[in-house]
Amino acid sequence: MEKEKESQQKKTLTQDEVLLAALKLFAEKGYFNTSLTDIKGALDIKTTSGIYQHFKTKQAIAAALYENILDSLSISIDDIRRRNKKASEQLREIVDLLFKLTDDAPEVIQFLLLINVNEFLPDEKPLLETAPFNKIRRIFQNGIKDGEIKAIDPLMAYTYFFGIINHALQMVLIGALDKDADSYQAQVWLAAWGCVARK
Repeated sequence: MEKEKESQQKKTLTQDEVLLAALKLFAEKGYFNTSLTDIKGALDIKTTSGIYQHFKTKQAIAAALYENILDSLSISIDDIRRRNKKASEQLREIVDLLFKLTDDAPEVIQFLLLINVNEFLPDEKPLLETAPFNKIRRIFQNGIKDGEIKAIDPLMAYTYFFGIINHALQMVLIGALDKDADSYQAQVWLAAWGCVARK
């Protein structure tokens, strides 16, 4: 009976379930403090063989997570850019998305902002060189060209703007700000946009 139950668990365990359990643990304990045994425990399975059906190593799980998060973010940014013409509107929606994720899926934002992915995925591109962040940099370039954003280096504009956004989200995630992210969104947006907007 027990073997039959374990066999059923192996059949029904999906790749997404493994990724979600690992993401929560990486966000909570850090990558290096999370083992495959921890992931097995979070999935409530008896052996790690169900995990090995999908991933051979913990690093492979982390790489798949990183790729999935960046792909989802990239698709969302494409949608935002299609819906909005002005840089301010595009950036506003991206900020809305990041604040919503911080409240609804904090592990995703922790994985992006608080965990140094390059420590355990040294062959991956740094965050700023990935597709979604290249798209965001193009928004700044277009905003400068259209006269909506100050005529400064686009990477500096990105740094000023997202320095404020990212720091506020980190403060929410670590509990230094005691309300949910949505409570701070309006004032954080005003501060960030004020740093780059052409007056």
